[in-house]
Amino acid sequence: MEKNLLINSRRNFLGSLASLGLISALPSFKIPSSTLFAAENDSPIEADLSTPSDVTDDEMKAIYEEIKTPYKYGIVLPQEDGDPVDSPNIFRVNDVWYMIYLRFLRGTGYIARLAKSPDLLHWTSCGTVAPFREKGWDAWQCSPSAALVDHEWGGGYEIHPYDGKYWFTYIGGAGKGYEPDPLKIGLAYTSDPTSAKEWTRLADPIMTPEDPDARDFEKTTMYKTSVIWDRDETLGYPFVCFYNGKSTATGSSIERIGIAVSRDMKNWKRYGTQPVIDNHSGISGDPQVVKIGDLWVMFYFGAFWKPNAFETFAVSRDLKSWRKWEGPHLVEPSEPFDQTFAHKPWVVKHNGVVYHFYNAVGTEGRCIALATSKKINPSD
Repeated sequence: MEKNLLINSRRNFLGSLASLGLISALPSFKIPSSTLFAAENDSPIEADLSTPSDVTDDEMKAIYEEIKTPYKYGIVLPQEDGDPVDSPNIFRVNDVWYMIYLRFLRGTGYIARLAKSPDLLHWTSCGTVAPFREKGWDAWQCSPSAALVDHEWGGGYEIHPYDGKYWFTYIGGAGKGYEPDPLKIGLAYTSDPTSAKEWTRLADPIMTPEDPDARDFEKTTMYKTSVIWDRDETLGYPFVCFYNGKSTATGSSIERIGIAVSRDMKNWKRYGTQPVIDNHSGISGDPQVVKIGDLWVMFYFGAFWKPNAFETFAVSRDLKSWRKWEGPHLVEPSEPFDQTFAHKPWVVKHNGVVYHFYNAVGTEGRCIALATSKKINPSD
């Protein structure tokens, strides 16, 4: 797509895709606890996010060599009855692979769907896990993310239960159409992540653009999340959420990636006053965070701060200071089926092969495609 496709809002960006077919009392001498909690909730947790990353050139190059996926396998989940599909999230239960993804149903909004695969290559849709609700804050939008998936590179990729439940975050909204503002972050759970039975959603969002501690870059809409269970509590909390947000207050709609933290999955606090990924124009979004050795790696997509939409990554030693990769894209438009956009990553390594799932927009509409680190024959 031409360089002059720089646009000022994600709605216009996504609209162009649609045209292709596509949230105990203190001692008496202390301040009342309610006052303390109110003060705490009014501002983000203080954290210095400005320290430059100390990840070295050699470490960045080694990570790139480990995660690169130069071979396009092709589409693994096509459009469903003409409806676009998008945003793959992969996890494994009992040696079966599962994918949570969204379907843009009848041009009305997002619903959450489940698919399964024996081998990461051949996928079968199982059904809907979050349909339209038709009323409430998330009536017509539910774009899902699998939470607490094993984030160790080359690990088992199990989805871990917490408090006896399996958790999924989602971006939800009350408006019809393609991601109409505002969108908020919700939380849902199930007792069986392998079943296409409807999830139970919490009544209220867990994070919104209107929250007192919302930062300037997220005060219009909040987007895709990656929630990890950091048992070492690197940031002082077990649950860490990375997500992209947008603010149109300044007349632009730049998307940046920030952090929130929680002790119970339900109550979240923003961490730091600034984003951790900011490319100063266009979109930086849909993070997925994994750990490779002693380093944290964030897969994310970029759009319009360089041509088109593409996949890239950043690396951190402490989850706070991130060094962005400046070299070749991990995935970018190159084939008819992804000639317009190649973006929105979910990446796993299994049996020595890296599988990079992404959203492909091109001649086949809006689909889910796969690139790999080793060439795989589509007939396999």
